[in-house]
Parts: sequence; C-alpha cells; structure tokens
Amino acid sequence: MTEQDQPNSLSEFSNDDQDNGALPEPEEANVLISDQVQVQDDYKTIEQEMKQEDSLRQAREDPAPPVEKAPLLPLYELVVLPAMSSSFEVARPGSVAALKEAMASDLTLLLAPQLDLSADWPVPDQIAPIACLAKVTELLEVKNRPAYRVKVEGLSRVKLTDIREAGAEAGYKALYQRLTAQAEPEPDLKLEALRRNLTDAFRQYVMVTGRGSVEVVNSLRQIKSGDKLTDLICSNVDLSYSDQIDQLTEVSLLKRMLKLLQKLQTEIAVAGMQHDIEEKVKQKLDQYQREYYLREQLKVIHDELGDEESSEEESQRYLDQLKKMPFDAKDRDYLEKEIHRLAKYPPNFPEAAVSRSYLDLVFELPWGHCSKDKLNLAACRRQLDRDHYGLQTIKERILEYLAVMKRQKSMKDETYKAPILCLVGPPGVGKTSIAQSIATALGRSYIRMSLGGVKDEAEIRGHRRTYIGAMPGRIIQAIKRAGTDNPLILMDEIDKLGSDYRGDPASALLEVLDPEQNRSFRDHYLELNYDLSQVLFVTTANTTETIPDALLDRMELIELSGYTEEEKTEIARLHLWPKQQKLNGLAAGELRLSKTAIHGIIEDYTREAGVRQLEQQLARIARRWLLKKEEKSGPSAAAPNKLLQRRDLTRYLGKSRYHYDLVDTKDLVGLANGLAWTVNGGDMLNIEVSAVKGSGKLQLTGQLGDVMQESAKVALSYVRGHAAELGLDTSYCEKTDIHIHVPEGAIPKDGPSAGITLAVAALSALSGRPVKHQVAMTGELTIRGRVLPIGGLKEKMIAAQRAGVKTVLFPRQNEADLDDIPASVKDKLQLCPINDAQEAFALALAAAPAGNS
Repeated sequence: MTEQDQPNSLSEFSNDDQDNGALPEPEEANVLISDQVQVQDDYKTIEQEMKQEDSLRQAREDPAPPVEKAPLLPLYELVVLPAMSSSFEVARPGSVAALKEAMASDLTLLLAPQLDLSADWPVPDQIAPIACLAKVTELLEVKNRPAYRVKVEGLSRVKLTDIREAGAEAGYKALYQRLTAQAEPEPDLKLEALRRNLTDAFRQYVMVTGRGSVEVVNSLRQIKSGDKLTDLICSNVDLSYSDQIDQLTEVSLLKRMLKLLQKLQTEIAVAGMQHDIEEKVKQKLDQYQREYYLREQLKVIHDELGDEESSEEESQRYLDQLKKMPFDAKDRDYLEKEIHRLAKYPPNFPEAAVSRSYLDLVFELPWGHCSKDKLNLAACRRQLDRDHYGLQTIKERILEYLAVMKRQKSMKDETYKAPILCLVGPPGVGKTSIAQSIATALGRSYIRMSLGGVKDEAEIRGHRRTYIGAMPGRIIQAIKRAGTDNPLILMDEIDKLGSDYRGDPASALLEVLDPEQNRSFRDHYLELNYDLSQVLFVTTANTTETIPDALLDRMELIELSGYTEEEKTEIARLHLWPKQQKLNGLAAGELRLSKTAIHGIIEDYTREAGVRQLEQQLARIARRWLLKKEEKSGPSAAAPNKLLQRRDLTRYLGKSRYHYDLVDTKDLVGLANGLAWTVNGGDMLNIEVSAVKGSGKLQLTGQLGDVMQESAKVALSYVRGHAAELGLDTSYCEKTDIHIHVPEGAIPKDGPSAGITLAVAALSALSGRPVKHQVAMTGELTIRGRVLPIGGLKEKMIAAQRAGVKTVLFPRQNEADLDDIPASVKDKLQLCPINDAQEAFALALAAAPAGNS
C-alpha cells in the first residue's frame, strides 16, 4: 500500500492585515521572466560565499542536541516538510504499528521518505537519513480495510542516528537528533536578498502557471523565517519526488533556498514557453474555426444551388487521395498545383472539366498495385494444354518465362524484365486465344488492344491536354481498365499499323515495347512517368514483312505454322464442337460428328491454315440440325441423324466449296509439281512449260510477281547454258520460244522458291522427258545451279501429302526444319534433300519416250 500526499494550501497563513493587491497582467509576467536572467548570474557568487558562511556558522554552533527516540513511519512517494500540514493513508503493517505506538504516547512520530520505491517494505538503508518530526492531529479508520486516514503537522527536521527494526509487523523505531534552525543575524543582507528573490520568483510562478492565489502570495511576505518560507513554497510548487527529498535532506538553509530558486526559475521559463505555444495554437484554432465557418456557409450555398459537391470538398478529396499515392516530391508538387488550380475555377468553367477528368484518371490508375502471379508450373501447363491443342513451341516459351520469374522471386531479385512476345502466323491458328490462356494461367488481367488500321501516334501516347477532347493513349487506358500494373496486354495485328501526317504509331511503340525504356513511359495526356516494366506485352502478326525493323528487333518472335488435318480434327473434336454445342443449345451427346465427317468439312468446306472457317462450318451444322429437329411435325416425320457421316454433309453445308489440286495420274512433259506457302498454309503449284519454234523468246503468264519472273529467267538461263551437259541441241534451244504458265491466273504469285520447279519443267519441255507425276519440289535456284533454302517447309510438306505426292525434293540446307514436320506427314512421304539442279533433274525426270529426240 502507498501513502498519498494531500497537502493543505497556504491560505491558512493569510490574515486580514495582509496586502491584497492583484497579480500583474501576462505582459508584466513576460518582463519579470526576462528579469530573472540577471539574477542567475549572481548564483555562482552566492554559492561560493555560502561555503564560507557555512564554515563560520559551524564554528558558532551550539553543542550537539540530545538523542531522542520515536516511532518511524517510512513514506512511499511522499515527503512531509516542517511547517506543512498533510494527510495520507497508512496501510502497510509496519506503518500501522508505528502510528498506533505514536497514538499511545505523545502523538509524535518520525516521517522519512522511502528512497527505493521498488521495495514493498524498505530496509533501513532504503530510508532517507533526514526525517521530519511530525504530530498527529487527526486519525480516521478506513472502513472494510485495515488502514487509517491520518493528518499530521510537520514540526522540524531531525537526523536519524539509529534505526531499529522490531519486525515487519511491528515497524521501525529510531533514535534522532533535532536539527535546529541556525540563528539569522539581522545584518545578513545576502540572506534577505535571497529571501526576497525567492518570494518574487514564487509570485511569478503563481502568475505564469495559475497555481495558487493572491492570498497565498501575500501571506508569504509576512514570513520572515527563511526555513519556514522555503518549506511552505516547496509544499505549493509542483516538484518531483527526488527534488522534494533533496529539499528535506538539505540541512543548509542557504543551499536549500538557492536550489528552490533555481527550480522556480526553470518552471517559470517552461511555463512561459507553454504559454507562447498555447497562444499560437489558439490563433491557429481561431483561424481554423473561421475557415470552417466560411466553408459551412459555402456548403449551404452549394446545397441551395443544387451542387452535389463544393469545389473545396472536391479539392480536399483529391488532396486526401494524393496523400495515399506513392509519388515522388516532384510529381506530388505538380499534382498539388493542379488540385489548387481546380479549386479556383468556377464550377461550370470548361477548364475545370478538363482538370477534373485529368485528376480522376491519375487517381484511378493502380500506381504500383500488382496482382499476385500464379507460379505453379504444373498447373500452368495443364491450363495451356486444356485450352489449346498442339502449339508446343509457344507453350514451352511461356513456361520458361514462368520458371525464370519463379526463380527471380525466390531470390528476391526484381531486375528481371518481362519479355515482349510476338506471335507470327496465319489467321485462325490461335494467336489471340493463346494470349488469353497465358493471362489465365498467370492469374493476370487480360486486355486486348487491336492495332489494325491505327495511323495516329496519339492513339499510343495520348493527346496533349491543350486540345479539346484530349484523352490518354491506349496503353494508359488499358492499365486503367486492368486495375493492376502487371496485366497481359495483347497488341493484335501489329503488322497492320499505318502512318500518315499525324505521326507513326510504330515509332511510338518503340518506347512501349523496349524493356530498357518502358520503366518511365510518359503519356502526353498524363504528363507523369509511368512504369510499364511489369506488363507482359504479347503482340500478334500474320507476317513480319510490314513490321519496321527497329520494332521487330525489340520483340521475341514465335512462329505459329498452320495445323495439319490430324491436328484440325483433334481441335474440332476436343474444343470447337463442344463449344458450338453449348453456344447453339445442344446437349452433350445430342449430336455427334464422325471423324470422316470432320475430315470432309476440313477438305471440302475450308481452305485455311487455322481453324476459324472450320468453327464456322461446325456452327452452321449445329444450327441446321437443330432447325430440322424443331421443324419435324407429327410422329411420322423422320428425325435427323444423331451421328453425322461425311455423306451427310451436303444436307447441312451444301455442295463442296474447295477442291485441292491432286497429282496427275501419269507423267507429263512440261508439267512439274511445285510447292508454295500462302497465308492459308501450304498449297501445290502446277507449273506448265511449252516449247514452240521461234526465236528463243520467253513468255510468262499467270500473274507472276517480279521475283518469280526473275526465277523463271534464271531457270531458263541455266538450262540453256548447260544444254550440252543436259543432252540438248544448242541450236534447237536458241530457236525455240518458251512459254511458262502457272494456273489460276487470277491469283497473284511471287517468291523465289519455285526456281528449281521452273528449271525441271523447262528442261522437260525442251528435252521431251516427262516429269514424274508423284514428285513435288521446292527450292530457290541460282544461275550456277545451286539450290538455296526456303521457308514454310512444314506447310509445303503438308500440302504435298494432302495432294497425294509420294516424293518431295527440298534444299539440303532445310534438313534442320524436318523436326517441325509432324510424324504423320513424314511417314507418308519420301524426303529427298538436294544440293543442285543436277540432282533434281535426276530424281524428277523420267526417261524420254521411244522415238522422241
């Protein structure tokens, strides 16, 4: 239990004869505070003189006072000084025993502060050596607890010479000697000056802090004793526990007065600072209250006018949002100016709408918020396989990217930059859908952006806000729609970008698609740097020929070739047909397609490298079948078949739309089978050559391009130049006109890969040797007879197998591309790599018929 101090005020020392003058005003208090600085300079001199004074007083001291005995009551966090009346609660057993012993004798007891507050009951060494001899004036017993409420009056300081412990329950008894006050000679001017300074300092303390009253200050002027004055001031000043103990245990009056005066000066200075702070706070509060009052008036005015939000409220809302955004100091200052500018605009001012739209965009962007990536490689592989059949190359590339990202995150390395993928392939092979599957596998937002026909640079970078109707570019708009800084943005048809007087969008994309630059992409409308380094950009194109080299260099190309018939069949069976059944309201298994029916659709009703036309024909079958089923009337009506065969296709799709060229059934002179690549996949190209008597002219028909015309001239030059080696009559070749024709003249044709085919057909026409009808070939021919590599080998092999070709001649340098050809195609073909034209002539030409020269 603890003893709690409840000291009485100094009002008991006042009388009717005292001076009841009022305290000075706060302005006078500030002057007095500054005056005390001069007194502090004299303290050091006074302290030195006090030491000499003390030594003289020691010599004049009376003989030592007698030793007396009294019960000792240790006080917990409480100090009682002489001439001080105090009340507190006594609850500890030892303290109660000491109190009872005092009540049984002369009501006097010793009150000594406890030095170690961590002890529940102090040992003698934990009790102050100087105590206050006090007299009990009141005693009340506390109800329901073994405690007493006691009121005491301090008498004098005493020195404890011996502390005797009678047990924790019996408390302490102590021997003590009274410390009598030293005689204060009348001419001691220094002591009188210190007493007056102490009185004035306490007066200033009361004035500045507001603790005390006029009566208390005036009562001190009547006290002439330095001991009594010091103790009474101590009891009315907010001193710490250690300072109170110091005042009790300090025997020298001069030192005690000096310490108290210094403490008062410190408290006065602190109180003055607090007063200044309070005044400044009050002024601020007054200003805020005034602004609040004006804002409330404006709010009422806006409410009367029907405005939903005042400009001040709007500006404050923007400022509150700005505090939560991770902007640097420069961007934050820029936006604060924009917000303050908006607050000054009238509500219906046009510039206000522009500024408001701009700020709305800024605070709607994610600014560093990223969605969590799914880095489970097995789950991502299953997702990609579930959505797409085949496309192993791109699937492996995506999984490589995920593996690297997973490792970088485990190492907490943020330097890895997302790749820029460009999917190149013919229409319908799944470029767009594979990008969506990638986003699903990663758990990222998916945004598709079509660039076909875009000609304005502002579509990418945005318009400057000086223009009417200005808006951000497509990149920033995509980030806004995604809501995260790491979406997957698909830039579809990047090969179809245009350019005109408004700028070149492809040039604007150079910064967007460069991992080294897009960390600080700057939109003309936003006018703030935005980090695009976390975005996964995927672009699609049908060809790379129209993409600028600088832009193409920034992207990683992944080529998607056309599907084989087997792959199309599996895609239709696993993906397309179930999808069309659901879209057209057919239950699972209600209508089934045989494999022969799917093959018939692919061969007779589609002509493409992808599966887009195939999906359209499947949808048409589902609609037609459902219509026939719904239109049946009566029980005698025949229900449509639930399993469609190839022979049933004409009932739902009509007559066949396409017929693939098949090889002839016999060897012919001047007819060679070439292989070509188109955007729809591979195709077989028949090349016809006719030799007639003339002057050696060359005629080309079939709408051939410049490159193909040059290939025809090279092929004919090679044959004529090596006529002797090939067994031809030189004079006959010089007097023979050559006519080269490629059927389907309405379709433009170009490219160098038909060079070897043209040479074989020309030699066949001049020599009369027929070309083997089951042989097809491809390769660029040089004037020296070398066969150079070509592109699109996979598509050409598929076309050859579809046309019934048995043997394919191709450049030897393309042997590495054979790994891309499906095994189902290679197993049905005899593949013959060649280095020069002579090898092709030997493999492609049959022996000349009998009688032909």
